Amino acid sequence: MRIGAIAGMVGCLLLLSAFLAGCTGTPAKPSFAADENGILSIAAAPPTISEQVLFSNETYTKAKIVMQTGNGDVVTYLSTPPTPKAAIVYAPGAGERLAGHEERMVRLAAAGYAFLFVDTRGNGGETPGFPFNPGLDFNAFGNGNWPEYYETVCDLSQARQILNDRLHVPVYAVGSSNGGRYAAVAAGTDRNFSGYVGISTSDWGILDATLQQGYTGDPLRFVTSLEPGTYIREISPRPVWMFHAKSGPIIPFESGRDLFSREGEPKTFLEFSGDHGINPDVDAEIIGQWAQIYGPRG
Repeated sequence: MRIGAIAGMVGCLLLLSAFLAGCTGTPAKPSFAADENGILSIAAAPPTISEQVLFSNETYTKAKIVMQTGNGDVVTYLSTPPTPKAAIVYAPGAGERLAGHEERMVRLAAAGYAFLFVDTRGNGGETPGFPFNPGLDFNAFGNGNWPEYYETVCDLSQARQILNDRLHVPVYAVGSSNGGRYAAVAAGTDRNFSGYVGISTSDWGILDATLQQGYTGDPLRFVTSLEPGTYIREISPRPVWMFHAKSGPIIPFESGRDLFSREGEPKTFLEFSGDHGINPDVDAEIIGQWAQIYGPRG
């Protein structure tokens, strides 16, 4: 989504909306807050789930897990090797489907890693919702309701809780393109993630656009809360890896480098072969990087 279009949607509703502090919900439901600097915090208990095993062999077990989050059901798919060394909560880019990750599930399981594909809200899959729309989300925020963006960040955190409780291994927030933005915010706000991997991703650019339009106060606080760059330094000292294709056609290489430059150590930036989004070359790089931490499969 282009920055100008995003800023325009925000601007229209900023003129019409006024922020009302607080949020609704019972203590049993997730809750959120954005402080005066636009730093988001989310509190959420592990969701209840329904699970259906779809396939199992000596390499991995694949299951469909529906999270009943308190803010609606979210569909996920989990591939688990018999003895995982670590696990991934994966946020896809716009329009990504599970079908594009079937081989990845096998590849990662063979290397010893569990992989949870989160069918994020509004991505056109099984989980309902609307595509990223900061204008609609600001309207919800201003009325004390959950912005869908915050719900998605919360979903990733709740997915992490499921994997920690089930597998008792380190869990990483991983995302590609737009999903890398959600995953960065999730890793920054939830310190129980063991680290972050972002592929072909960057800031949204809406904070800069909002500043250029002269907005201050609550509108500025809200858009600050959306930007990955607001949280990226909070991930340190947990490790960060970022991957970007030099000729990436959707999110410029320089934008990825800019986000990376604001991260704390330890961090690694790697160019990969391809154009945009996760691919087998990125898989191989992740497996190679993590072998230095968890050892090769043996």
